[in-house]
Amino acid sequence: MRRVPWTLALGIGLVALSAILYLLHYAIFGDAHHVFIYLVGDIAFVPIEVLLVTVIIHRLLGDRERRTRLEKLNMVIGAFFSEVGTKLLTYFSDFDPRLSDIREKLVVKDDWSHEEFRRVNTRLRRYEYGVDVQKANLEALRNFLLEKRDFMLRLLENPNLLEHESFTELLRGVFHLTEEVASRGDMGKLPESDYLHIAGDIERVYVRLVHTWLDYMEHLKNSYPYLFSLAMRTNPFDLEASPVVR
Repeated sequence: MRRVPWTLALGIGLVALSAILYLLHYAIFGDAHHVFIYLVGDIAFVPIEVLLVTVIIHRLLGDRERRTRLEKLNMVIGAFFSEVGTKLLTYFSDFDPRLSDIREKLVVKDDWSHEEFRRVNTRLRRYEYGVDVQKANLEALRNFLLEKRDFMLRLLENPNLLEHESFTELLRGVFHLTEEVASRGDMGKLPESDYLHIAGDIERVYVRLVHTWLDYMEHLKNSYPYLFSLAMRTNPFDLEASPVVR
């Protein structure tokens, strides 16, 4: 036989209990008039209760839970940049032949407003990212990515990644790049076509990395000024950056 869902059984039981209590009230007091007054009054309040509990309170709790998840996700993004992202930005930007076109725009200042961050983001969408891989130290890049592969695998286990599609895509791009460079032998003896292929993989990561980094910098500025201070002093695009406070 098919089992009745516990929620349905509970609902039927509660309705039956309510009916019994109303019948008991009538049996004791013999006043159907007041029974129906209370019954209609209780039923009339149900739509308001649904509005308060299901719509307003549930939405407030849902928004709070979502903010908590996003805060945890930003912690994950921060760990990524501390361990991997900032170093990758240094690798990629050092071999970007056109970096001078945007370098100044990426030197984030402590007086930047939300509008300034958005303006820079808009400018970056029009920028043509590129990396001269034949001048890049691909061997050092491969060693670094292989060293950090276990760390990035642990990041992927975090369920909060589902809240941030662009960061998930960034991690996928980094993993793909890791597999590409790990599967090759001597990185200095590749055909031109293969260098172009690796350049495409790097550029895919480079684009997402820059935008994610800029969004994270705005988050730090708004929420954690002390972390933002260190991030500015270690900015991979700032030629004068130094963690030492001057």
